[in-house]
This record gives sequence, structure tokens and C-alpha cells, in this order.
Amino acid sequence: MLAYLTLGTNDKEKAFAFYDAVLGEMGAKRFFANDRLQFYGVAPGQPMFAIGAPYEGTATAGNGVMPAIAVADKETVDRVYAKARELGAACEGEPGNRMPTFYGAYFRDPDGNKICVCKVG
Repeated sequence: MLAYLTLGTNDKEKAFAFYDAVLGEMGAKRFFANDRLQFYGVAPGQPMFAIGAPYEGTATAGNGVMPAIAVADKETVDRVYAKARELGAACEGEPGNRMPTFYGAYFRDPDGNKICVCKVG
């Protein structure tokens, strides 16, 4: 059902470098862009993640907005989280089991957007 999710940034080049590295840890790459947005994905036809300047105004982190990015295994959760922290992301919850079938980690990107990376199942 989800085609893509977009988060805002006030520094596109910094955000693109951050997400190139962080999403690269899970095999995602740049798919396409326009003058405001950069889209990332793992395969054509799969949901995408976009980061970019808002159409109007200044980007702010949404209160209650938190995309959760599913990955293949716990090791990838650990790797993505570690890369994000290495690049200056704030910790919002270290990797670990949250429920019997949910392993996740939480961080805030340079713009304050809260992200979860998780293995479900």
C-alpha cells in the first residue's frame, strides 16, 4: 500500500550524505531525484524513502511521525543504527528486542526526524 514516505530537511546535501551512508547499510540506493527531493529504495516497485526540502516553508520534525524501515535481519538493524550514530544521529533507543517478534533500534537524523530500523518476525 505505501509507495513512499518523505521527511523534510533544511540542509539537503548534509541529509543526502547521511542517508546515502545509513540506508546504504541496508542495500538501499538513490533511485531518482528532482530539485527538492532524493528518493531511495532497494528495488523497483518496492516502497521508497525520500528526503528533501519542503514545498513551502522550513522543515520541522513531525511530532508523532516515525517511519519504521524493515530490514532482513538483526545484524542489519545493528549496522544501520551504528552507522547513523557514527554520523551524528541522536540515540532514541539502542538495538534490542521490543517484543518476541520485533527487534528494533531508534535514532534521530540531523534534522531531528525520528527513525526506527527493525526486523519483524
